[in-house]
Amino acid sequence: MNDIRRTILWVVFGFSLVLLWDQWQIHNGQKPTFFPQPTAANSPASPASPAASPAASGVPTASSTVTPAANVSQVPGTPTATPSAPAVPMTPAMPAGLAPRERIEVATDVLKLTFDTEGGSLVRSEFSHHVDMADHSKPLVLLDESRDRVYVAQTGLIGGANGVAYATHKTPMTFSGERDLKEGKDEMTVRFESADVGGLKLVKTYTLHRASYDIKVKHEVINTGAAAVSPQLYVQLVRDGNKPAGESAFYSTFTGPAIYTEAKKYNKVEFIDIDKNKVDIDKTSDTGYVAMVQHYFASAWLLADGISRENFARKVDTNLYAVGMITPIKDVAPGQSKSVEAILFTGPQEEKKLEALAPGLDLVKDYGWLAMLAKPLYWLLDKLFGILNNWGWSIVALVLLLKIAFYWLNAKAYASMAKMKAINPRIMDMRERLKDKPQEMQQEMMKIYREEKVNPMGGCFPIMVQIPVFIALYWVLLSTVEMRNAPWVGWIHDLSAPDPFFILPVVMTLSTLLQTALNPAPPDPMQAKMMWIMPLVFSVMFFFFPSGLVLYWITNNILSIAQQWVINTRMGVPPQFNMPKFN
Repeated sequence: MNDIRRTILWVVFGFSLVLLWDQWQIHNGQKPTFFPQPTAANSPASPASPAASPAASGVPTASSTVTPAANVSQVPGTPTATPSAPAVPMTPAMPAGLAPRERIEVATDVLKLTFDTEGGSLVRSEFSHHVDMADHSKPLVLLDESRDRVYVAQTGLIGGANGVAYATHKTPMTFSGERDLKEGKDEMTVRFESADVGGLKLVKTYTLHRASYDIKVKHEVINTGAAAVSPQLYVQLVRDGNKPAGESAFYSTFTGPAIYTEAKKYNKVEFIDIDKNKVDIDKTSDTGYVAMVQHYFASAWLLADGISRENFARKVDTNLYAVGMITPIKDVAPGQSKSVEAILFTGPQEEKKLEALAPGLDLVKDYGWLAMLAKPLYWLLDKLFGILNNWGWSIVALVLLLKIAFYWLNAKAYASMAKMKAINPRIMDMRERLKDKPQEMQQEMMKIYREEKVNPMGGCFPIMVQIPVFIALYWVLLSTVEMRNAPWVGWIHDLSAPDPFFILPVVMTLSTLLQTALNPAPPDPMQAKMMWIMPLVFSVMFFFFPSGLVLYWITNNILSIAQQWVINTRMGVPPQFNMPKFN
């Protein structure tokens, strides 16, 4: 039994060192040694798509698989006619009389947005209440079209008959509307209108609301020609495959497209899978959304339920990817117009607001496979914050409640450990006496366990039961955007950032070593050394972890030590701090 346990410990220890080395290589800008990662899609060093024309080839191909949209509104007047056959559009030249390309800046109380009159696309979004991780004097920028980044929201029309082009996100448009949310008003509108392109005009109206990160986008298609047409509307998010700046190399969060449908629910798409053409998604649906996700923030396009759409995730250019939807607008008769409304979300992953906006949108806050446990833990954490008004103390209170909930399981585990520690001197004497007779040593050890009614694994099972809960809490704390720039006490001004003075990691390391000292020393000297080395090795990573995660771990350690100390004392096994011999 001891040989098996020793082997398992060595395997765990060795694999941990491998992972630690790889993450250290990434942290220092080197390629990982043992588990290489795709450089084009996920490496922070990857340049954005050639800055020549961001998303220049980003017009999707017209779809022939989706059925007509159910919720498209039509201006009454003229009856519909036979639809035109779809075709792939060409990029039109600038019509005469239109103003030169311009960047339009608009602002609400929480957003500062930049639109491009080329296509009326949203090319930059700043958040007034969230600062940049690297430079706290600057607001955080999510959408961006610059030399270093490409991340934009685009829409347009496709599907013209006989190769006729319609207005796409490359079509010049004229701007009208407001640039600032006026005092006392709760909404503002921004309007972009194309000239006649292929017999159609496209009018985009963005409606922004106070204290809101979701934008209503109305697409009105006006038929200025002599025949009925059936264009298709596409909405898409285009971004490079780089990880967000400032991400830690010591923990991994998902960056990339995500598609939600009723059939497949939430489906993350890795950039590398797009490169390899291995995207497995629901291609057609009449519910759901498409999104681009990164740590703490997301953007998403949403259409109303009942509107048929084709979902896609594709490669646009070198290190440039798109996720979007295509929906048909059937039978727009001459002189008539039809409109499709969508919602564009660009903002922080605030769980309650996402839940209220659309079914399943809260899943962009990625809890991984433990979401079933993580969501109630976040709910409880949020309730505690409502009482304590401090996220740091809310973490402490949540861990305290969990320790109370698992008190009796922990008590059994620590009682078993105390029994092991009580008989440990007898075990050590026996091992010394029979060190040259391993078979007889094993038999004598099992005899002592039977006589003392000690199960050597009795301290493990109760703790193993709790592991999923504490892993889920780890992901809650790692994913909760409210931790960004949230202070705790004194020198901790941001629970999402590492401790600037490394005080919490040092305390965490010391508490882990103290907890190790309270556990019974394994009879095998090598195992005993491993039990001291492993906490030191794992503690290295905590120096780079967010302060909120380290605070959670310290609180758990201190409460565990207190409970173990009390149980050991009651069972007549006074706590002792015995350092192992490493010679």
